[in-house]
Amino acid sequence: MNNNYRYSDYSVEQLRQEIGRLKEKAQKAEQLGNISEAAVNERKMQVALAYTLNPEDFTVNETYEFITDPGWSFKVDYINGVFAWGHRVNLLGEVYEKQEAVPISLLGKMVKEK
Repeated sequence: MNNNYRYSDYSVEQLRQEIGRLKEKAQKAEQLGNISEAAVNERKMQVALAYTLNPEDFTVNETYEFITDPGWSFKVDYINGVFAWGHRVNLLGEVYEKQEAVPISLLGKMVKEK
């Protein structure tokens, strides 16, 4: 892909191609033991994947499973583009103070209130 484009300019097919390319790069880097390069490509892949999703499918003030970290969930404060801003929540229901942005592709199913 041409690096002069933003993922928001890509078609769905171009995004799928980019996701496949990044996945391949991440797997090769991991096989070669280059963990940091693998992590960078994994993160880029998640951002590209977020552009294939509809931000309107995610609800503010709801909590979602964190697909990459089963010990945490994520409470959404607001959505900005394909990023959810909010706070991590641990298994005890304790909310992490620091607000962060994560690609919506990292959010799984909505967590049911207990």
